[in-house]
Amino acid sequence: MKYVVKFIVLILTFSAIVSGSAIAADKGQFSTEPKTNDGKKWRVAYYEGGEYLNYQQVFTATVKGLMKLGWIEPMDIPVQQGEQTDKLWQWLSKNADSKYIEFISDGHYSAKWDDTFRKSTVSEINTRIRDKKDIDLLIAMGTWAGKDFANDKLTVPTMVLSTSDPISAGIIKSVDDSGFEYIHAHVDPYRWERQLRLFHEIIDFKKLGVAYENTVNGRSYAAIDMVEKAANERGFEIVSCYTKSDIADTQIAEDSVKKCFRDLANSTEAIYVTEQGGVNNRSIPELVKIINDNKIPTFAQYGSEMVKYGFFMSTSTAGFKYVGEFHAETFAKVFNGAKPSQLDQLFEEPPKIAINLKTSEIIGFVPPLIILGAADEIFQDIDIPK
Repeated sequence: MKYVVKFIVLILTFSAIVSGSAIAADKGQFSTEPKTNDGKKWRVAYYEGGEYLNYQQVFTATVKGLMKLGWIEPMDIPVQQGEQTDKLWQWLSKNADSKYIEFISDGHYSAKWDDTFRKSTVSEINTRIRDKKDIDLLIAMGTWAGKDFANDKLTVPTMVLSTSDPISAGIIKSVDDSGFEYIHAHVDPYRWERQLRLFHEIIDFKKLGVAYENTVNGRSYAAIDMVEKAANERGFEIVSCYTKSDIADTQIAEDSVKKCFRDLANSTEAIYVTEQGGVNNRSIPELVKIINDNKIPTFAQYGSEMVKYGFFMSTSTAGFKYVGEFHAETFAKVFNGAKPSQLDQLFEEPPKIAINLKTSEIIGFVPPLIILGAADEIFQDIDIPK
């Protein structure tokens, strides 16, 4: 396999660091200074479609952002195991030192990737909002959660976090307008396109493999519209393989991804590893073995945790820090009187990269110094997920 590095373009890619926070698009001036809710704490609840590693990372980064702004006293958050958020939530409900925010002890909800349980959980949250009225802000984590609360019946500010593309998923109307008074969703419309351009600059592949669930949600998670756009612009072919994702039986989801990786390893030159239920801490070691045994370079869509476990490259965890601070500022403005629909949804994460040198050695790619210099995180070995 031939690897082509286009040095000048790569330098330009990394020098063009754009932060959406530099262009204020709020519909008004809103403070981020800590304040109580008329002498009481702001009560926060959480809902997710199911466990996913990025949810934990985005939530943790958001809590740290609130600490930085003074809403929560600075403290060390314990290292979390696996992909769960419920234990982290319970720890925060008991230990977060704040005069301003309360993480409601029974305010963590998960649909567990089960459609039936999803309906009853959403109904329970809606009933609580209507009757008990003890939730002041709801975190809707992920595409499932965002879609479940994207409606004009909401009366509680709802912050939608960690979605691949909230516009194509139908959660919000556009970058400038969520379409609902109480809904706000972070949008970085060109994030996946930036990733693919970078990956293609480093690895001059002709065929790119993408495994994803061929549903509206699955295509949204995998940012297929952006993949197709990049393929048309750069002249590479997309080789698709369909998986199972949003199902309660994660073993079926994992097996479907493993099968796709085996098929794609024999028919493509590179793989874009996308967000889905079958890519998790249990399946990653085997997925990495499949692609590394076949010397296939990979770009993990959702961050450097995947690179630590053996995928070739991705964006750095530094991105979680920046987006967490963006979410924290948005929460703070809502607590200070802003309606979610009045606040800027656009935030472009700085394009910092992570690379695994052990994987690079296995697949036969010798990274030029310019790539190593541009990398924000460099892993020397392949770790096993816990």
